[in-house]
Amino acid sequence: MDELSAIETWATTLLRKLEAPARRKAMRAIAVKLRRSQQGRIAQQRNPDNSAYTPRKPRPKRHLRDKAGRIKRKAMFAKLRQARYLRVESDAQGLAIGFMGRIARVARVHQLGERDRVARNGPEYKYPARVLLGFSDADRDMIRNELLNHITE
Repeated sequence: MDELSAIETWATTLLRKLEAPARRKAMRAIAVKLRRSQQGRIAQQRNPDNSAYTPRKPRPKRHLRDKAGRIKRKAMFAKLRQARYLRVESDAQGLAIGFMGRIARVARVHQLGERDRVARNGPEYKYPARVLLGFSDADRDMIRNELLNHITE
C-alpha cells in the first residue's frame, strides 16, 4: 500500500463523521495548508524525505562576456511553485493538488526523472528525479491535526 492510500484509508473513517459542508470546509483548509507546505519545500529545494534536489548539471565555461545560453543559478522551479500554477481543488469528496496546463508537463518530467528536450530543437536530456509533490512526515502530521480539529469543532 502506498503512502497516499494509507492516508486516504485513515482519513475516510474520520471524515464520514462530518456532514458534507463541514467535510468541504475541512478539505479546503487541508488543501490550502498542504499547497503552502509543498510551495515551501520546493522553495527550499528539498524532496519530501528532506534530501536536497539533485543540482543542475554544470556548464562548461565559455568566454566571460558570453551570456547566450547560460543557465541561471537561481533556485529551480521559482515560477512553478506559484499558486497560479500549483492549483488546489477540493469538495466534500476529496482534494487534489497539482500543476495545471502546459506547466504540468515540465513538472511531470522533473517529478519522474524523464527524458525531454532542453529547448524546442535542442538536445534531449534525462532529468534527475526531483520530487515536487509528495508527503513529508510534517505533512502527514498536519493532515491528521487538521482533521482532528475539524472533527472536534
